[in-house]
Amino acid sequence: MKEIKIPCKKNEGAEFPVYKTSGAAGADVCACIKDSVVIHSMQSALIPTGLFFEIPEGYEIQVRPRSGLAFNNSVTVLNAPGTIDSDYRGELKVLLINLGKEDFTVNNKDRIAQIVVAPVTRGLFDSVEKLSSTERGEGGFGSTGK
Repeated sequence: MKEIKIPCKKNEGAEFPVYKTSGAAGADVCACIKDSVVIHSMQSALIPTGLFFEIPEGYEIQVRPRSGLAFNNSVTVLNAPGTIDSDYRGELKVLLINLGKEDFTVNNKDRIAQIVVAPVTRGLFDSVEKLSSTERGEGGFGSTGK
């Protein structure tokens, strides 16, 4: 498994990201809040983590849902996967949404998401008059079957 150093500053009381197993691709991040936050059904909330990163150029950090949180509570990351760009120096905050029927309470130090460090490939977009044809063509949503 490839590793890269990611400088990380944290607020007082914040938890560093943690890989829970040796094979984990995602490191869990926790809420860093003074007071619990209640997310009502079908509502969202921006939850601070108290973490700040200096991501090397050519990389990003993706913010993804935790499967257990989604399965057990129907709570997920709204803009998944969220991207933290290498030039961002602000606090990582996680946009959670409660898709369940019951209110969900986020407490300080709750594991709320996972982050994955990934290399970035930038596209060079070239203006052309015509694209090559394929069997699928312009078929969009649902065009390849159910």
